[in-house]
Amino acid sequence: MTEPVVAPAASAGIAIFDTAIGHCGLAWGPRGLVGVQLPEADGSAEAKRARMARDFPRLAELPTAQCPTAVRAAIDAVVALLSDRSAADPMGVDAAVRAIVLDDEGLPPFHRRVYDIARRILPGETKTYGEIAEELGDKTLARAVGQALGANPFAPVVPCHRVLGAKGWQGGFSAPGGPLLKMRMLGMEGATPGGQSILQFPS
Repeated sequence: MTEPVVAPAASAGIAIFDTAIGHCGLAWGPRGLVGVQLPEADGSAEAKRARMARDFPRLAELPTAQCPTAVRAAIDAVVALLSDRSAADPMGVDAAVRAIVLDDEGLPPFHRRVYDIARRILPGETKTYGEIAEELGDKTLARAVGQALGANPFAPVVPCHRVLGAKGWQGGFSAPGGPLLKMRMLGMEGATPGGQSILQFPS
C-alpha cells in the first residue's frame, strides 16, 4: 500500500522552476530544504517533475507563486546562481544562496562537515578534494570527500561543482550532464581552475 500524498501546504512540498541551464527542482519540509536537483539530461520540466515525484513521493508540487516566502527566495537564489549573475555579482549571489536553510539532519556527520566547507567556496573560486580533506584535518580523506560530494542532495546550493581534483582535474559530477555540466556551471561563474578559461564549454 502506497503512502498518501501530503496535501499542498506551506510546511512541505516540491517546486519545479526554470533556469538558464534547464528546469531544476527543490523539495522542502518544516526545517528547510530537503533536496535540490539540477536539470535532467533534456532540461525539461516534465523530466524533472518525474524525477522529483520518484524521489519525494509523499510531497505534492506547488506552483512557485504559492510556495512559502523562504522557498521563493531559495528559487530566486538558485536561478541567479545558474546564470551570468554569478560572475557579475559573486558576493551578492553567494549571500542569497548561503541564506537558504537546508535540513541536513538525516545526513552522515562527515557529509555535513564536507558540505559546510563546500558552501563557503565563492562563485568563481574552486577547491580540490585534497584541500577540503586538509580542512577536515586529514589529507588522506580526499576520496571520502569525493564520495560525500557525489551523494550531495543539495546541488547547486551545496556547490559540489566547485570542487576539483588535483591540478585542476575536473573530477566526477553525478548530476545529469556529468563533467561537461560541471564545467559549464564553473564557466558561468567565471572560474578559471589551473589558470585555464573554461568559458568556451558548450551551452
